[in-house]
Amino acid sequence: MKEIVLNNKKNGLAMLLLFVLLYLCAIALFVLGIIGLEQAAAVHVDDILYRTYAQSLARALLFFIPGALWLAIGWIPFCGLKVLKPQEALVLTLFGKYIGTLKEDGFYFVNPFCAAVNPAAKTKLNQSGDVDGGNSGANAALSVLVSGQAAAVTSEMPSKKISLKAMTLSNSRQKINDCLGNPVEIGIAVIWRVVDTAKAVFNVDNYKEYLSLQCDSALRDIVRIYPYDVAPGVDTTGDGIADEGSLRGSSELVAARIRDEIQRKVAEAGMEIVEARITYLAYAPEIAAVMLQRQQASAIIDARKMIVDGAVGMVEMALERLSENNTVQLDEERKAAMVSNLLVVLCGNRDAQPVVNSGSLY
Repeated sequence: MKEIVLNNKKNGLAMLLLFVLLYLCAIALFVLGIIGLEQAAAVHVDDILYRTYAQSLARALLFFIPGALWLAIGWIPFCGLKVLKPQEALVLTLFGKYIGTLKEDGFYFVNPFCAAVNPAAKTKLNQSGDVDGGNSGANAALSVLVSGQAAAVTSEMPSKKISLKAMTLSNSRQKINDCLGNPVEIGIAVIWRVVDTAKAVFNVDNYKEYLSLQCDSALRDIVRIYPYDVAPGVDTTGDGIADEGSLRGSSELVAARIRDEIQRKVAEAGMEIVEARITYLAYAPEIAAVMLQRQQASAIIDARKMIVDGAVGMVEMALERLSENNTVQLDEERKAAMVSNLLVVLCGNRDAQPVVNSGSLY
């Protein structure tokens, strides 16, 4: 389906003035016809010639019939007047055939028998430009009288116009297993807009629901490739070489791949995915506590490694300084004792308690 943009229909104001003028003329003809009929009815046929009476009656009907006819059906051309605001579009069909799309803002006049088509007019997306709290359909305002009288219900019909603005879709959080099988909860926000109204309306049944489902599907396809955190031996790029990609550490890259995957799926529906961002990422509640202990243990081990590396370096430096200046001559046994004491002091979790040794090792 190829989009046809109608740019030569911006004559709505002129046609509106013409229709109003025709309505005024119809009212004048109708009034003149009524007056002529009343005058013709007041004249007796016996008093004048029948031919004169017939001419008077025909003249009155000549004014009355066109005026009454236009007053009865003159509202139909007004249905062809269309007003569009910036970043709005209207897809038009005539007796089931697609005739074009109005995309620029302005006052248009089209065939009054044209019908606007928007199958997603009643569909509401969370955090989008047409959000209504998740309730589908028309909005109803209820006004109930205190005296027990009937309630007045005012319904706002959904608009058939298609918004061309950039809108945001924020689907609910999903629980997905990463490449290691760990369940994680993840949520994304997708910024999207309609770029081809004909494809959006005619290629899919409901382009908003189609986008929502494709976002969920693309999210699952990409998340299953990555581990939550960096893991050894995992290839996330598909080149056969293990890398350090992860959901937590490569969020920008993951979001870009999710955006490209969604764009590939919704291109046939005439939509453009501007951006995709990860808004929530965490382990599933059933394993969150265990994974937290694992992260804490990993952090403790890394800290201990750093402490031990620093302590060994300090001991080596102390021994070298003592040997260079010939401050103390230590044999291997005394060096071992000194190393042991320094490592205990430097690697311990608590402050060292000094002990004065007045004796000898031998």
